[in-house]
Amino acid sequence: ADAFFTCRKTVLLAKSTSSQIEDTFAAPGGRSVPEEQESLLQQWLEEGAGSLPASESAPAVGKASVKLTSDWLEGSELLMTSLSDLNSAPEVTQCAGQQLTELRTLASSEPRDHAASTWAKLPAEETATRSAPPAAVVPQAGPQGAVSAAAGVLNGDPAVLAWSVAPGADTEPAEPPAWPLRDAVPLCPLPAEVPYHELLWRDWEDLSVQPHVLEQVSKNGPLFEFRVMSYNILAQDLVEQGLDLYPHCHPDILNWSYRLPNLLQEIQHWDPDVLCLQEVQENHYREQLEPTFKEMGFACFYKRRTGTKTDGCAVCYKHSRFQLITLSPVEYFRPGVDVLNRDNVGLVLLLQPLLPEGLDLQAISPLCVANTHVLFNPRRGDIKLAQMALLLAEIDKVAKTTEGSYNPIILCGDLNSVPDSPLYKFIRNGELSYHGLPAWKVSGQEDFSQQLYSRKLLAPLWPSSLGVTDNCQYVTFCQPKKPGRRQYSRGFLLRYRFCDAACERPPHLVLLEGVTDATPVASARGHPASATTAALGAASPLASFGNGWLFTCRFPGVIRHGLNLTSVYGHFLPHRGRPEVTTMPMGLGATVDYIFYSAEPVENGKRGGRRLYQDGALKLLGRLSLLSEDVLLLANGLPNPFCSSDHLCLLASFGLEISSL
Repeated sequence: ADAFFTCRKTVLLAKSTSSQIEDTFAAPGGRSVPEEQESLLQQWLEEGAGSLPASESAPAVGKASVKLTSDWLEGSELLMTSLSDLNSAPEVTQCAGQQLTELRTLASSEPRDHAASTWAKLPAEETATRSAPPAAVVPQAGPQGAVSAAAGVLNGDPAVLAWSVAPGADTEPAEPPAWPLRDAVPLCPLPAEVPYHELLWRDWEDLSVQPHVLEQVSKNGPLFEFRVMSYNILAQDLVEQGLDLYPHCHPDILNWSYRLPNLLQEIQHWDPDVLCLQEVQENHYREQLEPTFKEMGFACFYKRRTGTKTDGCAVCYKHSRFQLITLSPVEYFRPGVDVLNRDNVGLVLLLQPLLPEGLDLQAISPLCVANTHVLFNPRRGDIKLAQMALLLAEIDKVAKTTEGSYNPIILCGDLNSVPDSPLYKFIRNGELSYHGLPAWKVSGQEDFSQQLYSRKLLAPLWPSSLGVTDNCQYVTFCQPKKPGRRQYSRGFLLRYRFCDAACERPPHLVLLEGVTDATPVASARGHPASATTAALGAASPLASFGNGWLFTCRFPGVIRHGLNLTSVYGHFLPHRGRPEVTTMPMGLGATVDYIFYSAEPVENGKRGGRRLYQDGALKLLGRLSLLSEDVLLLANGLPNPFCSSDHLCLLASFGLEISSL
């Protein structure tokens, strides 16, 4: 019924004024029953019976010209809308692609050099008493014209109609006589629709041919090459819970039965060796995805979100290329911790690359692969930052070698943060001063600066009971203290709070009323921090900050990590002059999906607030280009009939150095 409604609007467009069309089709709720559909089609044919003179009956021609009046021109935009609607229907797209192409050709055909456009002629045996309307040709059968029609029945519904004429080999096109029309206007060809696969074409960027990469490869020897894909595939439960987020989508392309084959075909086409998926619905994973991936040669691991959530993260790898060493699921929900009270999860794997035969005397380091989906809420940057710190602590534990260095790391996921946001800079630069930072600024997704009393991040961000330090390391995995280093306990310092050195005022001590304006006395026993500060003040001018200095030393409001991660993508398309986009929520493009990999920082290298890196043992060899917002808008956003998720997949090719034993 929906398809017939669109076709009915298209067919009546030429014979009705724009005002009549608006009145007829203003409310899409009106639906025609089959009897009304048949009578409408019959009425349409009968009304055109006397439109042409008898002399106009002639053999059919292959290209139809269209009579165009000013009223018809006013409705040309509506015609294109109709054709777009017809093209977006999956049933019509699959079953009647050729017919719709011919229909669009008729609609966009260029005018002939006459005073006005003309009617297309129909086969004589069928059109002796009736004529075809503009923008459509009634299908005919016979030796003079091979007719193709895709409308008769689609899934048992005879309401979907489309017409086209394919002239036979013996048909000789005849030049129709000019039919002058009063107030006729020239026909402006309508823009042809670009196929999705051409509009959304993504190039493979080969970075292995760059001089610095070639130099490193030739210097260091062979590489173990592999591909990594990160993909948020949009859980079906989340689609059905938030249908208002996809008003631009035809309901059919949101069905899981339509999206699943598209997603699997896309993954199979790019053939990654490591696959990191987010928003994977558990029942779909168990029943469909995991069996299919195993047939494709993957070993699969899955972690569902905690609580009542039905989706989670999955990491799959080709068992012919990697072997599992360690698997560490990460749950970000920690009871009693305010910044870790959400149900997001992550996965961290340590994989051993399998070298081909003939390289038995070669060695290659293990590879750490992490996958996560961070909280979406743009207002709760404090939660996002704590979740990321917990994941980095897990990566630190898994990827660290016995010598204290790190194995190569690849971090994939939907981080729900835009490039150059504080969270992004923390991952890339390895440091973030967060104390006093508005929570909404952490991810940079939205601007809430106009709101009063916005939440701010305060140090410490998480309690010490979590067992994670400000260096994003578990306490038990911190670097051991240097031998011979002096250690002063609180009790030891309190013993000397009234010694001569503690009671002597340092000469350069800044005078602060109520802080450094008095000498410690016995009554200060109730304030051990003040006495301790004065004792330390004898040895250091930093005591001028009083109690604030002690607080800052313990909780500086700065978090760090030492993993040296950089992004596969540059987040900007230089040839288009536009930023890259990985998703389009509510029609607004943004980059929130990333693939980070470990590299070596350039000494004293920074540009635009970003630390500069160069490839180390893990080299970036290529990547699948992303698209810009304007291109995705032309394709009606995400999802669409070609891309079955609201995110684009990310794909990168890496090379891992192989060394001799």
